Amino acid sequence: MRNILLAAVAVSAIAAPAFAQTNPEPRGYGSLGYTHLEGDAATTGAVTGRLGVNLNRYIAVETEASVGVKDDDFTAAGVDGSIKHEWDAAGYVVGKYPVGDKLELFARGGYGHTELKQEFPGANTDVGGDSWNYGAGANYYLDGVNGVRADWTRRDYRDDAGEADAYSVSYIRRF
Repeated sequence: MRNILLAAVAVSAIAAPAFAQTNPEPRGYGSLGYTHLEGDAATTGAVTGRLGVNLNRYIAVETEASVGVKDDDFTAAGVDGSIKHEWDAAGYVVGKYPVGDKLELFARGGYGHTELKQEFPGANTDVGGDSWNYGAGANYYLDGVNGVRADWTRRDYRDDAGEADAYSVSYIRRF
């Protein structure tokens, strides 16, 4: 019994400094910005918000949601129509590489859904669908918590429904 108690005290003494350490890096982050979407069906724009959690210095998970703010107008057979970006949402696993205190490069992959609406006189149709998404970008922090994010993401729609490239610029904040 005495040996068990001595072993428990020894393990506690070794482990105590590890419990006392604090994580110097913020664990969560959020961003808000503009996304320009160029696809087979249309070129639209959206306001995009993201929330993420750093699992460690190199791996994070994040979600994003966008609401359309720029439509694509077109003319077919002399009749005007438009494609509206309704909304989209996605989840990602993010691999990060800190280049320094202020610059961080990342690559991400995930799955999402984009909802577009085609409006044509006499016929409104939903366009869009599920996609496998992958891309890369960079975060540049002006101070310890505030920064700018720029990224590119390819949306590869399922069932051979085409592809789209999303280019985003955002304000990012760590918390």
